[in-house]
Amino acid sequence: MATTLAHGHVNDQALKSPDAAEYRRRVHHDADVVIVGAGILGCALAVALGGQGRSVLLLEQSLKEPDRIVGELLQPGGVTALEQLGLRDCLEGIEGIPTEGYYVTYKGDPVKIPYPIQSPGAPRPEGKSFHHGRFVMKLREAARACPNVTIVETKVTDLVTCSHTKQVLGVDCVTKESKDCYFGQVTVVADGYASKFRKQHHPYTPKVRSKFWGLELIDAQLPQPHYGHVLLNTNSPPVLVYQIGTHETRILCDIPENLPSASVKNGGVKGHLRNVVLPSLPKGIQPSFAAALDKGQLRSMPNSFLPSATNKTPGLIVLGDALNMRHPLTGGGMTVALNDVVILRDLLSPANVPKLSNTALVLKQLSAFHWRRKMGASVINILAQALYSLFAADDDNLKALQRGCFEYFAMGMYNQPAGLLGGMLKKPQVLFAHFFAVAFVSLWMIIRDSPLYKLPLALIRCVTVFWTACVVIFPYMLIEAFC
Repeated sequence: MATTLAHGHVNDQALKSPDAAEYRRRVHHDADVVIVGAGILGCALAVALGGQGRSVLLLEQSLKEPDRIVGELLQPGGVTALEQLGLRDCLEGIEGIPTEGYYVTYKGDPVKIPYPIQSPGAPRPEGKSFHHGRFVMKLREAARACPNVTIVETKVTDLVTCSHTKQVLGVDCVTKESKDCYFGQVTVVADGYASKFRKQHHPYTPKVRSKFWGLELIDAQLPQPHYGHVLLNTNSPPVLVYQIGTHETRILCDIPENLPSASVKNGGVKGHLRNVVLPSLPKGIQPSFAAALDKGQLRSMPNSFLPSATNKTPGLIVLGDALNMRHPLTGGGMTVALNDVVILRDLLSPANVPKLSNTALVLKQLSAFHWRRKMGASVINILAQALYSLFAADDDNLKALQRGCFEYFAMGMYNQPAGLLGGMLKKPQVLFAHFFAVAFVSLWMIIRDSPLYKLPLALIRCVTVFWTACVVIFPYMLIEAFC
């Protein structure tokens, strides 16, 4: 209680001195903002708020380099957000690979989908793929270099909440096996997909339909260098392949729950990868994939969907994967996170919120944040979920839409879809139009391939396929519109 009272009577004049603010962070464990999680969003937000003069405590359980199999491809829209935050140089010195678009194959037939040029004379946008941990370490260096940010290695165990107002005041934690606590006017929870604090303050629960099983390939020969590869086959879920270093390439194989080819009887996950995935890969990837599989360093990551929700708890902001997740098929997670930081930085700037202790004003800005982020985040969320439904097609209607989607790209109709995928085009209505254009191409292909005497059956099939298209996209559009 003594610490809480001290937090409530901070001397504003003292906080104007960087040294005094640093002293309060180090000694009194008190700041304007406490951020739980020094990942991509946590570090970027710490730099953004610290750059505005806010005093920031950035807490992280382990400051060792993270080692993950996702969060390795940053779309052009994410690169732009990084530039807006003054963090573009964090992509340098990590052996990152420029990414120019997508290379999609369907039954072995390829189509190249470059990111679209945004204006005449402008260079073609680029994304970046890299080792996730190296990027995070560069962001932590940037946060550490910010004079208003203090990074602390500690394990956060609980939120400290006022019993009367229910306002979050800070966090309890364990530092080197000793109980500890940190306090702030605002506490940000950005502790990732397995958040410990989501359940109490988020109305939705993550839904998992599949897992990505990943391997790191050495010196794989990709069919189209500098492109993210999406490999589609009618008899297995999608496979993603993209280069993450000079010699390293990441391959992610989607395996839904209860996939027959990954059953124990068929050798489990390794059996599926060896018997189904390996023969379907391009020839230049097969040797390195077989070698990595023999090495046995398989790792998995759940592919989750979690709608966002308005932050309504006083003193608390839930962000990143703790707030909102989509299938990582399209590689949009980091782009959403960094754009969220840009929006939140502006909404919580000292010009808009002079004092973060003004809880009512902060909550008002968080409500605005929820809806303002929708323009970009909803496009990436809906697109990821809808494309996954098509690319992992497990019934005839979805397979018809999958075929129509590839045909649509093969017809050259990919500039705007690539802009949506890249986080550059933030227009949900454009996504809606292209999705149903794909649906109509699928219907046209059904009619085109049907003999005249089977036309009535083909028309009935068209109705069921169109209905399936509606079932795929409308639930996600409604969730984004009203949640």
